[in-house]
Amino acid sequence: METKAEMKKMLFVQSEDETLFVQSIMEHQDTLISIAYSYLRNRHDALEAVQEMTCRAWIKRRTLKNEKAFKSWIIRILIYVCIDEQRRRKRSTPLPNEGLEEEIAESAITRFNDNKLAMWSMLEKIKPKYRHVLLLKYYNDMTLIEIASILGKPEGTIKTWQHKGLELLRKQMKNRGDWYEN
Repeated sequence: METKAEMKKMLFVQSEDETLFVQSIMEHQDTLISIAYSYLRNRHDALEAVQEMTCRAWIKRRTLKNEKAFKSWIIRILIYVCIDEQRRRKRSTPLPNEGLEEEIAESAITRFNDNKLAMWSMLEKIKPKYRHVLLLKYYNDMTLIEIASILGKPEGTIKTWQHKGLELLRKQMKNRGDWYEN
C-alpha cells in the first residue's frame, strides 16, 4: 500500500501535469477554434469541438511520443472531431426551424460577399484530403510543412493535394460562371 505522503506526491504530480496540459492547449486556442470553425461554420459547434478534442487528447496524452509534435497532434485530433460532427450532422434530420441559422448565414454570404464563406459550398464537393489541405492553408494560414506534419504525409504529397484541390475549385467556378479568364 502507498503511504499518505506518496499519495499526496502522486496527486501533486498529476495536478501539475494537468495544469501543464491545459496551458499547452490554451497556447493554441485561437488556432484550434479557427480550424474547428472552418470545418463546422458555427462558433458554438467549434467551441464544443475544441472541448471534445481536449478531452480526447487528455485521455490519449500518454500516446504522444514527441512533445515537439504536440500542436500537430492536437490539430489532428481536432480534425477527427470535426469530421465526426459533420457525419453526425448528415445523419440527423433537421426540424422545420433548425435550418434557419443556415438560411441567415447564406443570406449574409450573399450580402457581404465574404469569399471565404462563399467558397464553403464548393469546398464541400471536393475530396476530403484536398479539402483538409485547402482549409488549413487558406482558412488557417498554415504552411505546407505544418500541414504535412498535421496530416502525417510528405510535403510533396501535400503540394500535390493542394494543386489538385485548387484545380477542382477552378473547374467548379468555371461551371458556375464565377470564373473570369483575362
